[in-house]
Amino acid sequence: MEISKAEIASAAAASLGASSSVPELRGAEILIKALQAESVKYVWGYPGGAVLHIYDALYKQDTIQHILVRHEQAAVHAADGYARATGDVGVALVTSGPGATNAVTGIATAYMDSIPLVVITGQVPLPAIGLDAFQECDTIGITRPIVKHNFLVKDVRDMAATLKKAFHIARTGRPGPVVVDIPKDISFNKTPYHGYPETVEMRSYNPVRKGHGGQIRKALQLLMAAKRPYIYTGGGVILGKASAELRTLVDLLGYPVTNTLMGLGAYPASDRKFLGMLGMHGTVEANNAMQNCDVLLAVGARFDDRVIGNPKHFAQNERKIIHIDIDPSSISKRVKVDIPIVGDVKDVLNELIAMLKESGQKPDAHNLGAWWSTIDGWRTRDCLAYDRSNSAVIKPQAVVESLWNMTKDADAYITSDVGQHQMWAAQYYRFDQPNRWINSGGLGTMGVGIPYAMGIKLAKPESEVFCVTGEGSVQMCIQELSTCLQYNTPIKIVALNNRYLGMVRQWQEIDYESRYSHSYMDALPNFVKLAEAYGHVGMLIEKPEDVEPALREARKLKDRTVFMDFRTDPTENVYPMVKAGKGITEMLLGSEDL
Repeated sequence: MEISKAEIASAAAASLGASSSVPELRGAEILIKALQAESVKYVWGYPGGAVLHIYDALYKQDTIQHILVRHEQAAVHAADGYARATGDVGVALVTSGPGATNAVTGIATAYMDSIPLVVITGQVPLPAIGLDAFQECDTIGITRPIVKHNFLVKDVRDMAATLKKAFHIARTGRPGPVVVDIPKDISFNKTPYHGYPETVEMRSYNPVRKGHGGQIRKALQLLMAAKRPYIYTGGGVILGKASAELRTLVDLLGYPVTNTLMGLGAYPASDRKFLGMLGMHGTVEANNAMQNCDVLLAVGARFDDRVIGNPKHFAQNERKIIHIDIDPSSISKRVKVDIPIVGDVKDVLNELIAMLKESGQKPDAHNLGAWWSTIDGWRTRDCLAYDRSNSAVIKPQAVVESLWNMTKDADAYITSDVGQHQMWAAQYYRFDQPNRWINSGGLGTMGVGIPYAMGIKLAKPESEVFCVTGEGSVQMCIQELSTCLQYNTPIKIVALNNRYLGMVRQWQEIDYESRYSHSYMDALPNFVKLAEAYGHVGMLIEKPEDVEPALREARKLKDRTVFMDFRTDPTENVYPMVKAGKGITEMLLGSEDL
């Protein structure tokens, strides 16, 4: 039977209509397309009932690699470490209920340090919300205090726009984590997909980037008139990718500079103008300069309690303060400032540098020379000295110094957990580049070290990644050694094992008359056998002369995760130390000060 011309025309028209029609996609499929449009390479997560549609959509694509962690907390930490090292937005995916609550510690950790994350959480179906359904929790309510923003997607038609907003909020202004809570029925429902939005408009969210020109000019005038100037920088310089601008400004002025714990690497530690980290465990010269300067330029820092100690003590000395920050709520929050400048630190520093060059002004050489003489006097104290001649027991500082000497010219990243080992790493590993020091500063989260290292090793497979940890912290996410094996992320773990919760023990020794309440770990695992059980290499190092050979051997094993159990001096404390409630110049410099 022949087909008439009319039937052919009709079929062609139908075919054309079908090809030009808008495709219908499930919410989960739209989510994946959004992640692809945002150039997401890795998603760290753990499946569960509420996110199975999303996992099914992940299975059907091959541009995003999913990393199956062993605990949801580690999923967020690993995404966080990836974000810190790369500057990109990290992405984690967890299920509803306990999946979301397990992720809370990771979310709060990222929030306190202003790290850009998008955390996708599953939720029970919309009709079941509020009915105490299986694995239901109020994720929006629980996370509200620890996110930059959160969303509950109530309509599949809003999926693409919501993801666009989430990534935009996470990475712009002062970065931070954003939670997107997706009910299971929303991930299953279909809707016509019109593509991922190219732009986003949010009337209530428009962060300022450009600083006020008049304020910047006032800041320059104040800086040039200073007799005892000081530049205090924090994690905002690293987050704002402004390290090069900071270095240019410091070199032009010749002023002393310090970094906070989160800002290490923003200015080269090997440069003479760098006075070391300041604060609770900062150097004598960094803290004394902070207290005694007459003009202070604060860039991307927030004057937190670990930096300035007692605010009343800090306020005893009169000084003029210039504060540059992207977040207006951080300015004059703890310390009243004289010249506030709200803006992106990179943009503001560039404008300040341009004004300085245009003016042709130079600092007063006599005043600056006298100030440097005072600083050099403080430096003679050598506050980071320790017993390097001890041949009976491994000093933890020596392990970090050995690691630094071996890797200072290598392409290396250092993560840490939280405690004494974190402070020793900050003090004795002299960071010359930004984004190389990855640790939890604001929340002080134990257990981040291995997940951070995993995330970095995926992002930087050719780089060396070391996790400096303690026997207490490392056990909080030690199950992620399994993830390291499955996804071939050969990290090197440097465990400074003193058989104590060291920082707790230190405080108990100093403030509680050596009543070591529950800070001694007398049932530790055999870490060598544990590492081997997970398929890795374990090393036990007990003698000072074996420290360097062990590190060298571990570095040679490029394709293996190596757990180095260094048995260190259990009596060693972190000095200098500023006790809680004291001013930053009221430092303990050793046991003789107790």
